[in-house]
This record gives sequence, C-alpha cells and structure tokens, in this order.
Amino acid sequence: MCGIVGYIGKEEAAPILLDGLEKLEYRGYDSAGIAVYNGTDIKITKTKGRLKFLAEATNEGLSMPGTLGIGHTRWATHGAPSDINSHPHANESGTIAVVHNGIIENYLFLKDYLMKKGYNFVSDTDTEVVAHLLDHYVKKYGEILEAVVHLMNRVEGSYALGIIVKENPDEIIAVRKDSPLIVGLSPEGNFIASDIPAILKYTRDIYLLEDREIVRLSRDGVTVYDVFKEPIIKEITHIDWDITAAEKGGYEHFMFKEILEQPKALKDTISPRIHNGEVVIEEMKMTDEEIKNLKKIYIVACGSAYHAGAVGKYVIEDMARIPVEIDIASEFRYRNPIFEKDSLAIIISQSGETADTLAALREAKKNGVKTLAIVNVVGSSIARDADNVLYTWAGPEIAVATTKAYSTQVSALYLIGLLFAKKRGTIEDSLYKETVKELVSLPDKVASLLKDFDKIQNFAAKKQNAKDIFFLGRGVDYATALEGSLKLKEISYIHSEAYAAGELKHGTISLIEEGTLVVSLATQENLFNKMLSNIKEVRTRGAVIMAIALEGNTEIEKEADFVLYVPKVLGNLAPSLSVIPLQLFSYYIAVGKGCDVDKPRNLAKSVTVE
Repeated sequence: MCGIVGYIGKEEAAPILLDGLEKLEYRGYDSAGIAVYNGTDIKITKTKGRLKFLAEATNEGLSMPGTLGIGHTRWATHGAPSDINSHPHANESGTIAVVHNGIIENYLFLKDYLMKKGYNFVSDTDTEVVAHLLDHYVKKYGEILEAVVHLMNRVEGSYALGIIVKENPDEIIAVRKDSPLIVGLSPEGNFIASDIPAILKYTRDIYLLEDREIVRLSRDGVTVYDVFKEPIIKEITHIDWDITAAEKGGYEHFMFKEILEQPKALKDTISPRIHNGEVVIEEMKMTDEEIKNLKKIYIVACGSAYHAGAVGKYVIEDMARIPVEIDIASEFRYRNPIFEKDSLAIIISQSGETADTLAALREAKKNGVKTLAIVNVVGSSIARDADNVLYTWAGPEIAVATTKAYSTQVSALYLIGLLFAKKRGTIEDSLYKETVKELVSLPDKVASLLKDFDKIQNFAAKKQNAKDIFFLGRGVDYATALEGSLKLKEISYIHSEAYAAGELKHGTISLIEEGTLVVSLATQENLFNKMLSNIKEVRTRGAVIMAIALEGNTEIEKEADFVLYVPKVLGNLAPSLSVIPLQLFSYYIAVGKGCDVDKPRNLAKSVTVE
C-alpha cells in the first residue's frame, strides 16, 4: 500500500515521478501528489482520486519544472482521502517536503509536543508530524542529516521517507524502517522507490536498504549512512527482469495476463528444484538431522498466502507427518503462541514486505524458532530476515488480486512437503516418485485448462448479478474454496463465503435459498461421495450448483447444474488445477460488472502497515 518515487538528475523530474507512480498503482491508493524543487521554491500538487487527476492538474508534469522531486500515492490510514491529507506534506514555510509510507504510532504525542512549540497542523495525517518535526530539528541542529537521525530516535512505528529541503537544493534524503524502499542508480540521475517496477524503465542497478539506513542522493552519486552518520558500503543488486514482464502486453487487464502466465511461473518455480527425479532445494540450509527432528511447523501468512498455507498444512501433514499449525499473521504475535523446541516457522508473503507477516517472522526468531520464507521478491525484508528462503519465481505481479503468486506459493509448499517426507522416511518410494512426476506435469496441465474460456465466461455472465455465492469443499478442496471465495469478493464485490462442506448442517445451510449459487469442489477421490451428499443437501433447498471435479467423475453431472473438469492428478496436487477455473470465474464476473479488476476499491497489493 502507498507508493514512493523520488528522482534527482539531469531530466525534468515531474514526468518521471508521474511515470513511476503509474507503475506503483497496483499497490493500492486513493490520492496522489508530487513535490518538485524548481530552482527557487518547492512546489507541491496533490489530488484525491486516481493518478490521472494529478497528471491533468500538472499538464502531465510539464507545469512543474525542476530536476529534483518526490512523489507519492496514498492509501488512507490517518484521515479520509482528500487533497489536504494527500502527500507530500510540508512544514509551514514550505521549505521541507516529505512523502511517507507506513504509520507513525506515537504521532499524537509528537503532535501535541509540536503544537506546544507553536506548530500548526492542516491535515489529519500522521505524516505531517514528520514534516514539522524535521523543521524543528533542522532549526535546532542546523543540518538535515542530523535532523533525520534525531527524528529516527523520536518516531515510533514503520516508515519509508523521501525528503527534499529548499536549503539543500541538490539532494534527496531518504530513510526506511519496516517499510520497503530501494535506491536506483543511473548515470542520468538517481532514484528512490517503494518497488522495482517504478524505476525499471530507467535503471536496473539498485541498492536494497536495510532498516534504519539513511540515504543522501545527489545528481552524481549516492551515499548510504548508518544511524551514527557513518558511510556504509552497499552492494549493487542488478535486476534482470524483462521490463515487458511488468507491462500488460496487449491484454485488457494485468490479472488476465497473470492468469495466463501461471504455467510458466509454475515451471520456473518447480523445475529448478527437481534433479533426476528428486526434490532438491539448494537454498535451504536445514540439515537432514534438523528436518528429521522437526516436532512442529507453524505456517504464518495473510490473505491468499494464508490460503496457500492452508493447502500446505494438509499436504505436509499427510506426506511428512509433521503437525502443522496455521496462523493468520495479524493474530500470531498477539495470541502469545507457544513455541516448541525443534520447530519451524514457514512465513509466506508475495511481496516479502507484508507488515504483519514480517512481525510474525521476527517473533518466531526471537523465540529461537528457525524460519523459512516463501516469497516472490528477491531482497525483500522477509527474505533478508529469514534463516532460509525459497523464492517463487512468479515474476512481477501487478494486479492486486494475486493469481500466479498464489499458485507458485502452493507449488513451493508441495516441494517442501515432498522434501521433508523423503528425508523423514514417511512416504513410500513409489508414491514419492509418482508425486514428483505429477508435480513436474502441473505446468502443462494448467496450460491445458487455459485453452478454452468460453464455457466459464458464458456461465459467469449469467451469475454476475448474484448477491451471495457460497464455496464448499473438503480437505484441500476446502483450502481452495477459501481462495476462490476471496478472489470473487475482492474484485467483484459480491458477498461470498467459503465453508468446509461438512459444516453445512451446523448452521450454514440456513442461508441457502432458491437460486443461491453454490460452487462445490469435488476433486478428492476419497471424499467424493461425501461431497455428492453435501451437494444434494443444498440442491434440495433450491441452490444452483457449479461443480469442479476431476476428469472422468461424470457422476457429478446428475447433481450439478454446471460442471468444470480438471485433468486427473493426485489429490494433494489438485489445488493447483482447481483454482484456475475459480480465478477465471471471478475475473469474468468482475469484468461483466464493470469493476476495476486490477485495482479493486479499498485494497492494496502490499500491506505494509499493521
């Protein structure tokens, strides 16, 4: 959520800032603004709403001359979306401008302190405190770097800050703590940004900042400091993405493009970890002895990553016979979890910057638990903090509603489950070999599901005015139902719930009435007859049934109004296939309703505040 871009160089800054902010729209926002130093003053323009309003207000940036500036897209936390609450924020004299991602937790205390010093506030935000506190410290200590150090010692919470100062007309100052920020390096100028796509057009060489590192950017160079203002030598990271991977490439929506990219993403995640029919995760530093001695696994994640974790729980417990506890990251720390010896915490996050998940990882490490991160973004905070990292090579994912990142997280958990099962001797060799073979075949099977959309598109068109839709499943199908339900509600705004099918008789069935759509997943052979019974229960109460089953299980057609078949596969691997029609169903319903598929209302791609 929120996005920061900063530029200092030889070119006009405002068009570059607008271009960078456009690349960060996927993060979610409700207002946008830029500040540019024009050689005399700092000029700020900011607007509520989409970035196009800011572009119109600045004539695509041409009305704001200057080669130094900062920009921001805001996702409201403190204060409603408005022009005044938008970033950048400035001190009263307009000589300091600040953009901020994160939350200042002690802002009320600091605001009261500053008001007693005579400072006046015009917004409802926590960020305005930063602008005034910097002003206070610059006046007190006479130098912006010293002011930033003192600010860091007073501010509590998470922050990534971009700062420009009229009295320092040839530099941008930036600092981060628990919120993502990178530095881009180029002979034509230097950049700060919340994420790589914002600056990929201009440079592929970046610095990955650590917590409490301060950066001073000039037109000719970049210096990184620690909190004692001592220079730090940073290693350059070169980004080798193809820039077209972060662009639509002719598709109407990023989400549809990313659905179609799943076969490649799965292959890129799975294939490098299979050698001669064996699962080999070279980046995992756990010894065979540590794996054999595991007594418990905690899987911690948010949103779709949590649903991937739910699949992982079924798979790891079934294959490796290790008890798995799955937690919503935002609840994990606060329930005072009981950490056991010889445990492992698996932390799942697409961005690697999810605030609640990062906090859960640090809580586990603090209590002596070894950590394994499953993330997509190389060099992200979670990747750097974890003891072990398994990267999902999904490539950049721009749509807020995840598809390919989710699918690769699930495949990563299959790999872990198989590896642990083999090391612990809990899986028969024949089943292990068959499962590895089937795992390798998943990309091709997913590709076969993506060849014909007409059937599901036509059914979705008939259901786009539904008020309530329910998803049912048993075993791993229940985990997939959770993801299917979330995908539908987040992009179409239709109320949707997922239930373990066996819970129907414990209250849920009272919600079924004539015409209610129930999506029933029935890919588990050992649970197929039980699912048929559950389908009959809702059908007799007037429900319309959309079913997903394995090819060959045609008996389900007697009970369902609409059936989608997925290729035959071992039961534990079925979620990789059954989620595909659910993604497409949600996509086509949202398109039919005219929703903003890539940028759903009120949602952010990367949730970097608790």
